[in-house]
Amino acid sequence: MTDTPARAIVLGGYGLIGSACMRALAAEGYAVTGVGRSEWAARRVVPEADWVIRDIGRVEAAEWRDILAGADVVVNASGAFQESGRDDLTGIHVTAVQRIVAALEGTNTRLVHISSAGVAPDAPAAFFTTKAAGDAAIMASPLDWVILRPTLVIGPAAYGATGLLRAAAAMPWIAIDVLPDAFIQSVHIGDVAHAVVQAARGDIAAGTLAHVTEAEGRSIRETIDALRRWLGFAEPRLRVTLPRPLLSVVSFAADLLGRLGWRSPLRSTAIRGLEADVHGDPAVWRAAGGRDCRSLTETLASMPATVQERWFARLYLLLPVSIGILSLFWVLSGVLGLVRFEAAAAVLTGRGVGNWIAGLAVAGGAAVDIALGLAILWRPWARHACLAMVGVSLAYLLAGTALAPDLWADPLGPLLKILPGIGLALTAHVLAGDR
Repeated sequence: MTDTPARAIVLGGYGLIGSACMRALAAEGYAVTGVGRSEWAARRVVPEADWVIRDIGRVEAAEWRDILAGADVVVNASGAFQESGRDDLTGIHVTAVQRIVAALEGTNTRLVHISSAGVAPDAPAAFFTTKAAGDAAIMASPLDWVILRPTLVIGPAAYGATGLLRAAAAMPWIAIDVLPDAFIQSVHIGDVAHAVVQAARGDIAAGTLAHVTEAEGRSIRETIDALRRWLGFAEPRLRVTLPRPLLSVVSFAADLLGRLGWRSPLRSTAIRGLEADVHGDPAVWRAAGGRDCRSLTETLASMPATVQERWFARLYLLLPVSIGILSLFWVLSGVLGLVRFEAAAAVLTGRGVGNWIAGLAVAGGAAVDIALGLAILWRPWARHACLAMVGVSLAYLLAGTALAPDLWADPLGPLLKILPGIGLALTAHVLAGDR
């Protein structure tokens, strides 16, 4: 007869921290269940795990009691960085935490809550203030809890700020310094996951609130330089500091894109967080029995960069460029077709196509072009829009070949130029993949 393994439930289980926690807990012998809102992401990131697919910010306390029933440990690794078309900070960081606390009252379940360095009620951004409110709800409860506040988390996978830092380190010939003197401490994702395992095992006393971080820190400029050396890229020949007013314009634009579902690491929350510095004191964690965390140098040494890291770093900034070019190209194509309707129709009528068919083709094509150019800007539709662009482009090629084959020999190459557009749409489709 074998002992039943302890049960762990990880909220936000397919995120950067959550997925690492799920694997670490499973390796420790726990029966692990993940909770997240996207079944597609869950099955891709940790396919071997059991999953409960729910929108964490919308689950009521009564349903949480059912989901969390029988759990020995609950790890809350869920979170969102800024308000967007997909994310409600209060719902995820405050309301959900309050409901989870209510659902766990009267149980012996340990709650391990992943917060963040920089959390405070008077912090400069809603991410930090809502996280602080969630932390306060846990600390005011009678639960068996441990709260961990990691600094900048670095691991083999890169999202958000860590992806942006890698992209900045990969820029050829030039280094663009954004808040170059802001202070950063980091922590290896494996050290965060190990901290969660220690807390889950009961090695860390209940009521512990601790930063999980390396002891030393450095400026953003020094951090990017370290990543550049890690990636194996040459030192920049020119350094340019991005002026603060221009940075404000960039973050404002990133906030607008956030409303369309694009979670850019240049949003105002990230900038304000960096301005306030990303730092923590590991003394409490050490005193509680926690293992020392690796320095940035040790972190990078533990995960040697290969061609895939260099590709990612170089391609990271090409996604917004690709989306912008595709949107502009398709919208302008449709608008020009309507503005120069007669000239566009003449391309077909001059080759024997009837007037009404030519007019219908131009009007319909223009409408489809504009719709696809706008659809790609809405994050949930972007990848589908890319595939639709490929399909419509192929349809244009087939129709052009059938109705106006002489255009293949046109010196301006109107049909030939469709081919690189197909390639760009396929590239954007791949790059826009989440998780």
